Amino acid sequence: MKFTLPILNQLQIDIEITDNPYHLQLDQLFYMAARMNKKRSFLFVSRILGKHLPINPKIGLLTGQLLANRYMEMVNGVVTGRKDDLLSAFMYDPEKYNDHPFIDEHVQPVIIGFAETATALGHAFYHSFQKADFFHTTREELRGMDPVITFEEEHSHATSHRCYVDESILNNDRDIILVDDEMTTGKTNINIIRSIHMRFPRKSYTVVSILDWRSKENHQQFQALEKELGITIHSVSLLKGRIQLSGAPMIENCADDVEEIESSSTTISTIFLNEIFPELLSTIDASSITLGGMVRHVPYLKETGRFGLDSSMTRETNRILQKIADYLVKETEDDRILCLGTGEFMYIPMKIASYMGEGVQYHSTTRSPIYVANHEKYGAKYGLAFPNPEDWEIDQFVYNIPQNEYNQLFVFFERAISKERLQPMLNELKKTKIPNIKIVFLNGRCSDE
Repeated sequence: MKFTLPILNQLQIDIEITDNPYHLQLDQLFYMAARMNKKRSFLFVSRILGKHLPINPKIGLLTGQLLANRYMEMVNGVVTGRKDDLLSAFMYDPEKYNDHPFIDEHVQPVIIGFAETATALGHAFYHSFQKADFFHTTREELRGMDPVITFEEEHSHATSHRCYVDESILNNDRDIILVDDEMTTGKTNINIIRSIHMRFPRKSYTVVSILDWRSKENHQQFQALEKELGITIHSVSLLKGRIQLSGAPMIENCADDVEEIESSSTTISTIFLNEIFPELLSTIDASSITLGGMVRHVPYLKETGRFGLDSSMTRETNRILQKIADYLVKETEDDRILCLGTGEFMYIPMKIASYMGEGVQYHSTTRSPIYVANHEKYGAKYGLAFPNPEDWEIDQFVYNIPQNEYNQLFVFFERAISKERLQPMLNELKKTKIPNIKIVFLNGRCSDE
């Protein structure tokens, strides 16, 4: 099956679908957008990931479960009996989402989610297993801590990935599952497999993605790596095919032009969850870590998975996040609620949003600069840009929040940040005319100096 999808200006992409095991519709999975990136001029803007477009958060969680189910079918040859229920919930009724792990404990992989886009996807995939280990890569350079492995993602704006986990999580012969939202060339997967195999060799790796667009040449590169290292690399996806880009590059300025909004039109408040629930969340001491040229004295959360998790924590984590969601629901003043994750901090806000009731939407800020244009079925109709509050050296963006679309916005941060650092982001968010914005810090309290 072949499709031609316009992107913007004269830029278009031709798609040939070669495998669609669950019979999903393309426009159910993604829109197209043009990237401000010389290495790759286009972007598949996922409609199910919760990164660039707002979604029902349960759709994002169900996507991880669908991929886990497909992994069991393809790699383990196991029919879980959950496929029909998962597809029914995914396609028609996300409120039927069930967060109970459904993959038997005899399957015990090590699961790695790719930052920043697939941190929540990898985490949702991991929560499908009764017994597994999980961590996600990070783009952050945590000075004072040594990564156990590093690797590169050449096409990205932030190319270096780091893994800050105890080496025991990798020093074994278990299957490693690499989870990303899409593979275009697969080079990132090749790079991490090489990095892992150099220190912790094993026989089997699996690469998992929603979309797999690798060319014949890319597949041959995987086969060459298998032969070179004496390994097997399994590939799992929900949609597989080939793509061909054609047309002119972006030349026009598509910046979103929105009016300035008076600060008095938006009420901004702050919630420090660790002070309300001091017994709930565990932390990783980061008092010596320097980030963005600034020493941060606020510990990271263990529950994010950045430093490694095992399945024994799953039930307790769900209980904690349900309790947080119940509290935040009491803080809501109206319907039309948006929950916004920040950067790599995606899964915990998504899971909290999923517990806050029907109608709550979720997505996240991103590092990806995308051309903004209000065209039908284009992936970035509205856009805001600001320095990352956690590191002003990094640009950050949020897309697809129209003016007057929501009555209340919850913005989630893993660690507390001063008002000064938040201000540029808040100034941009005011342009959306959301009357009530609540900044939610999971851990710490920073001064307002």
